[in-house]
Amino acid sequence: MTLADEKQGFGKRLKEAMRKARIHASGPTQIAREFNLRHQGDSVSTQAVRKWLAGTALPSQDKVRTLALWLDVSAHWLRFGDTERKEERQPPTARQEAASYRLDHGWPSKKFESLNDTHKRMVLEIVHALLRLEGKQ
Repeated sequence: MTLADEKQGFGKRLKEAMRKARIHASGPTQIAREFNLRHQGDSVSTQAVRKWLAGTALPSQDKVRTLALWLDVSAHWLRFGDTERKEERQPPTARQEAASYRLDHGWPSKKFESLNDTHKRMVLEIVHALLRLEGKQ
């Protein structure tokens, strides 16, 4: 299988997984935004997502893992397309599950800064409300 075939296959599996996960994004911009909210590493551009969907580029493995978690499929299937599916995998161990929630300390601020002003205000209002609740207990 050539690299071009791998890229095409990935694009098809990504679209299939999005359809099955009922992700109705209006285009690569919205997909990139939703992806970046979930990914702990460097953000992706609209152009990168467009290339993934068109089957002309492959994401790095950390991005494949984020996509797989978001779309509820196995990273291996998403990247390589074999018959392994999420439902056929073993449940994650406690250590694997804990690792998936580990954040680097700069991640929240990077993601916050990527929001528009309206969404930043919403996040701040939620945080303030939660802090008020914590103070009452």
